[in-house]
Amino acid sequence: MTNEPRTNIGTPTPDELREQVERTRDELGQTVEVLAGKADTKAQAMEKMAAVKEQAAEKTAAVADRIRGKTQHAAQMVKDTTPDPVLDKAGQVAGVARVNRKPLLVAGTALIVFLLVRRSRARR
Repeated sequence: MTNEPRTNIGTPTPDELREQVERTRDELGQTVEVLAGKADTKAQAMEKMAAVKEQAAEKTAAVADRIRGKTQHAAQMVKDTTPDPVLDKAGQVAGVARVNRKPLLVAGTALIVFLLVRRSRARR
Protein backbone atom coordinates (compact mmCIF):
# COMPACT_ATOMS: atom_id res chain seq x y z
CA MET A 1 0.00 0.00 0.00
CA THR A 2 1.31 3.36 -0.93
CA ASN A 3 0.61 6.82 0.31
CA GLU A 4 -0.86 8.10 -2.90
CA PRO A 5 -3.23 11.06 -3.03
CA ARG A 6 -6.91 10.45 -3.43
CA THR A 7 -8.03 9.41 -6.85
CA ASN A 8 -10.75 11.13 -8.79
CA ILE A 9 -13.37 8.52 -7.84
CA GLY A 10 -13.25 9.47 -4.15
CA THR A 11 -11.30 6.51 -2.75
CA PRO A 12 -9.49 7.56 0.46
CA THR A 13 -5.76 7.03 0.82
CA PRO A 14 -4.39 4.57 3.41
CA ASP A 15 -3.35 7.47 5.67
CA GLU A 16 -6.88 8.89 5.56
CA LEU A 17 -8.29 5.45 6.36
CA ARG A 18 -5.96 5.07 9.35
CA GLU A 19 -7.00 8.51 10.57
CA GLN A 20 -10.69 7.63 10.25
CA VAL A 21 -10.15 4.32 12.09
CA GLU A 22 -8.29 6.08 14.91
CA ARG A 23 -11.01 8.76 15.20
CA THR A 24 -13.72 6.08 15.23
CA ARG A 25 -11.84 4.15 17.97
CA ASP A 26 -11.62 7.29 20.11
CA GLU A 27 -15.32 8.04 19.66
CA LEU A 28 -16.24 4.44 20.40
CA GLY A 29 -14.10 4.45 23.54
CA GLN A 30 -15.79 7.62 24.78
CA THR A 31 -19.22 6.20 24.02
CA VAL A 32 -18.42 2.98 25.90
CA GLU A 33 -17.24 4.98 28.93
CA VAL A 34 -20.45 7.04 28.97
CA LEU A 35 -22.63 3.94 28.62
CA ALA A 36 -20.68 2.12 31.34
CA GLY A 37 -21.23 5.07 33.67
CA LYS A 38 -24.96 5.07 32.95
CA ALA A 39 -25.19 1.30 33.38
CA ASP A 40 -23.46 1.36 36.78
CA THR A 41 -26.67 1.74 38.76
CA LYS A 42 -25.04 0.58 41.97
CA ALA A 43 -22.62 3.51 41.92
CA GLN A 44 -25.42 5.92 41.04
CA ALA A 45 -27.55 4.57 43.88
CA MET A 46 -24.66 4.89 46.32
CA GLU A 47 -24.08 8.52 45.28
CA LYS A 48 -27.77 9.34 45.63
CA MET A 49 -27.93 7.59 49.01
CA ALA A 50 -24.92 9.55 50.28
CA ALA A 51 -26.50 12.82 49.16
CA VAL A 52 -29.85 12.00 50.80
CA LYS A 53 -28.09 10.88 53.98
CA GLU A 54 -26.17 14.16 54.14
CA GLN A 55 -29.35 16.21 53.62
CA ALA A 56 -31.15 14.24 56.33
CA ALA A 57 -28.29 14.77 58.78
CA GLU A 58 -28.29 18.51 58.10
CA LYS A 59 -32.06 18.79 58.56
CA THR A 60 -31.95 16.68 61.72
CA ALA A 61 -29.24 18.86 63.21
CA ALA A 62 -31.18 22.02 62.37
CA VAL A 63 -34.39 20.69 63.91
CA ALA A 64 -32.55 19.45 67.00
CA ASP A 65 -30.98 22.89 67.46
CA ARG A 66 -34.37 24.56 67.14
CA ILE A 67 -35.97 22.18 69.64
CA ARG A 68 -33.06 22.60 72.07
CA GLY A 69 -33.39 26.37 71.87
CA LYS A 70 -37.14 26.35 72.42
CA THR A 71 -36.83 23.89 75.30
CA GLN A 72 -34.23 26.04 77.03
CA HIS A 73 -36.39 29.12 76.50
CA ALA A 74 -39.48 27.39 77.94
CA ALA A 75 -37.51 26.05 80.91
CA GLN A 76 -36.15 29.52 81.62
CA MET A 77 -39.65 31.03 81.40
CA VAL A 78 -41.01 28.46 83.87
CA LYS A 79 -38.11 29.07 86.21
CA ASP A 80 -38.54 32.84 85.98
CA THR A 81 -42.30 32.76 86.65
CA THR A 82 -42.35 30.09 89.38
CA PRO A 83 -41.98 31.38 92.95
CA ASP A 84 -38.85 30.32 94.84
CA PRO A 85 -40.66 28.32 97.54
CA VAL A 86 -42.35 26.21 94.86
CA LEU A 87 -39.02 25.61 93.11
CA ASP A 88 -37.45 24.56 96.41
CA LYS A 89 -40.29 22.15 97.16
CA ALA A 90 -40.15 20.70 93.63
CA GLY A 91 -36.42 20.13 94.06
CA GLN A 92 -37.05 18.29 97.33
CA VAL A 93 -39.75 16.11 95.75
CA ALA A 94 -37.48 15.28 92.82
CA GLY A 95 -34.68 14.31 95.22
CA VAL A 96 -37.02 12.03 97.20
CA ALA A 97 -38.30 10.48 93.97
CA ARG A 98 -34.73 9.75 92.84
CA VAL A 99 -33.92 8.04 96.11
CA ASN A 100 -37.17 6.02 96.22
CA ARG A 101 -37.62 4.95 92.61
CA LYS A 102 -38.88 1.44 93.26
CA PRO A 103 -41.93 2.35 95.38
CA LEU A 104 -42.71 5.16 92.97
CA LEU A 105 -42.62 2.79 89.98
CA VAL A 106 -44.82 0.26 91.79
CA ALA A 107 -47.32 2.98 92.66
CA GLY A 108 -47.34 4.26 89.07
CA THR A 109 -47.85 0.76 87.69
CA ALA A 110 -50.68 0.12 90.14
CA LEU A 111 -52.37 3.36 89.11
CA ILE A 112 -52.12 2.44 85.41
CA VAL A 113 -53.56 -1.05 86.04
CA PHE A 114 -56.40 0.47 88.08
CA LEU A 115 -57.25 2.96 85.33
CA LEU A 116 -57.17 0.26 82.62
CA VAL A 117 -59.46 -2.06 84.63
CA ARG A 118 -61.85 0.78 85.34
CA ARG A 119 -61.90 1.75 81.66
CA SER A 120 -62.59 -1.80 80.49
CA ARG A 121 -65.47 -2.17 82.99
CA ALA A 122 -66.99 1.14 81.87
CA ARG A 123 -67.15 -0.11 78.26
CA ARG A 124 -69.15 -3.24 79.23
